[in-house]
Amino acid sequence: MTDLHPVRRALLSVSDKTGLIELGQALSERGVELLSTGGSAKALRDAGLTVKDVSDVTGFPEMMDGRVKTLHPGVHGGLLALRDNDAHVAAMKEHDIVEIDLLVVNLYPFEATVAKGADYDTCIENIDIGGPAMIRAAAKNHGFVNVVVDVEDYATLLAELDQNDGATSSRFRKELSQKAYARTAAYDSAVSNWMANALELAAPKRRAFAGDLKQTLRYGENSHQSAAFYTDGSNRPGVATAVQLQGKELSYNNINDTDAAYELVAEFDPAETAAVAIIKHANPCGVAVGNDLLDVYNRAFNADSLSAFGGIIAFNRTCTPAVAEAITTVFVEIVLAPSFDVEALEIFKKKKNLRILEIGAFGKRVAKLEVRN
Repeated sequence: MTDLHPVRRALLSVSDKTGLIELGQALSERGVELLSTGGSAKALRDAGLTVKDVSDVTGFPEMMDGRVKTLHPGVHGGLLALRDNDAHVAAMKEHDIVEIDLLVVNLYPFEATVAKGADYDTCIENIDIGGPAMIRAAAKNHGFVNVVVDVEDYATLLAELDQNDGATSSRFRKELSQKAYARTAAYDSAVSNWMANALELAAPKRRAFAGDLKQTLRYGENSHQSAAFYTDGSNRPGVATAVQLQGKELSYNNINDTDAAYELVAEFDPAETAAVAIIKHANPCGVAVGNDLLDVYNRAFNADSLSAFGGIIAFNRTCTPAVAEAITTVFVEIVLAPSFDVEALEIFKKKKNLRILEIGAFGKRVAKLEVRN
């Protein structure tokens, strides 16, 4: 018995329409019938594709400003029915439910809406209901159904179809299912944590955590340990949002020390004083404040120049050429600052392995939630 199942019908309903037209065209060329909703259906039709509205499948129009459109047995039956179960097949036939072999959904941009500082009601309207329900249904029935929640998986899906003559393998569907459940978990985490913050609940009864993989790491704190770096999608300044301008990839210890360096130097308002922090193994080697950045750097470095060897240097103001010249005379791993003068960056290029991280404007600091495991 083969684990391959053909894809004959797809439901496409996406908020982020990146690559939607190309995916719709590729599926249509492979003989896949397209179902869609609202703006996704319009975009596909405008591109000349034949699309069937979900409302034609459910027998109900989209209503309540789009809050209700896919929450119907005509959709969920098509996603959840076991194709090898006679009772399920009979129920589909009795109720005119069609099989849906592929679900392509990405959710309302709740995280992005929160990050923009939208008001409470706007955030509420950007909580997706039908999308997560369909994703979970399709993911549960991965024995037969494919569910794609990430734009970057469109090409992988098409390659799988080509490799298997229009079908997909069990392993492929399971991998898609895992990604799908991770996405809905992260989405629910974002919503619940936002509501806790909106209600000023410092310690809600349940606290969920989720993140997107930013990079895999060669090893963890020690060489025999594995590690990966995840970000939670928030726009709070720090190592997770920093832009690396040059140097080698960050290691676990680099990330840990850089976070400590940033958190320390960010305690000082750059409008009031220049500040420099030098960190090694998560411990301060030297910290100084003052008016002149070069003088502040020198005082921080000389507090314990031996321990500062191979350390992390963080500034709360723009790094100048004079400071860059001073730094390049010693060995350091990372330099972190809100910004860098162009001349300073040219000077740092002499040390090609030196990692340069640009944070951007510090802005108003907000509380940091720390999780220890």
